[in-house]
Amino acid sequence: MSSQAKPLRVAIGGDEAAFQLKEVLIEHVRSLGHEVEDFGTYNAEPILYPDVAVTVAESIAEGRFDRGILVCGTGIGVAIAANKVPGIRAAQAHDTYSAGKARTSNNAQIVTLGARVVGSELAKDIVSTFLGKSFPGGPSAQKVAKISEYEARLSGGEV
Repeated sequence: MSSQAKPLRVAIGGDEAAFQLKEVLIEHVRSLGHEVEDFGTYNAEPILYPDVAVTVAESIAEGRFDRGILVCGTGIGVAIAANKVPGIRAAQAHDTYSAGKARTSNNAQIVTLGARVVGSELAKDIVSTFLGKSFPGGPSAQKVAKISEYEARLSGGEV
């Protein structure tokens, strides 16, 4: 298992372009000792990835899962869709440094990857790094709080 104190509850989803990578990542997350739930797609038939991305993001925003992994062809579309859910910070990462910083500097709950951009071994390393990091707070906490303030203000909500 990663350096986390307890197993994480991980939501995963993707589109048909990343179906095979998603399947690899499900097994990898389980091998790290975490719980994982697959939100689809369940085959290589075309789907609308925003539906899966928003469902995964909502499950995290509601507290049912600790972290999320979203995959599509580039990782861009699922990141954009997931970030529409209030309180969610989804970060695209195609290297381990960015995956780690997504957690330690930005407190991202979701990592997004592109199946047409990274191979399965690198994707597993990225996911391991992302799941193995925690948000330490510190100077980055003010930045994350400021993002939340803007989100609340721009959506007409309260902080």
